[in-house]
Amino acid sequence: MTPQLTISNLEVSYGKVPAVTGASLDILPGELRVILGANGAGKTTILKTILGLLKPARGSITFEGHDLLVLKPHQIHRLGIASVPEGRQLWATLSVQDNLRLGGWLLKSDEVETRIKAMFERFPRLAERRNQIAGSLSGGEQQMVAIARALVSRPKLLLMDEPSLGLAPIVVKDVFRLVREINETGVSILMVEQNAKQALNVAGWAYLLEVGSIVASGNAQTLAKTDRVKAVFLGGEA
Repeated sequence: MTPQLTISNLEVSYGKVPAVTGASLDILPGELRVILGANGAGKTTILKTILGLLKPARGSITFEGHDLLVLKPHQIHRLGIASVPEGRQLWATLSVQDNLRLGGWLLKSDEVETRIKAMFERFPRLAERRNQIAGSLSGGEQQMVAIARALVSRPKLLLMDEPSLGLAPIVVKDVFRLVREINETGVSILMVEQNAKQALNVAGWAYLLEVGSIVASGNAQTLAKTDRVKAVFLGGEA
């Protein structure tokens, strides 16, 4: 099967400081893949470059045959790539419904309302809080809004940046269950995470990123059993 997204020999720097050095990865249609790495490893940099928010010094990124490096962020979004950013980045003073509406900013108004209705059917808790100010929600509910906002545009590929960050353990389980459910509808997901145990449980394939370089990759369950992953990402767990 032809990869949906292909990244080859990506190099990205912040000024003279290298952030990603020669990273290559891909994702097939309908797959759920995860990039594991510590803070500062370059995970978010890769996602931002896919989205057109950063320009690489070298390398290539293609999505369904389109060269993403020549496109602007809104053009990339139109191709079917949406993101759930680190820290959720909601409009805290707006209602849940208005946050979802902003997720469909490239759609026609009637289509946006149809998609919001679909999100409220999918997330009944958000329907109950549709008029509540987003900043007053719990962390788990805010993450749910961020995910629903991204889904309003009906993405083919969803980029997720640390979806479990700052959430209570019980909420983390709910978020990863939701990630799996979204993927089962056919949406491809490329997720970056520090919570290796949960991420490896839901992903089919994993990449290990250290200091801007991918040092290992493979089937997520197989990779979880390697000594390197146990030592670096799972705290020595068997």
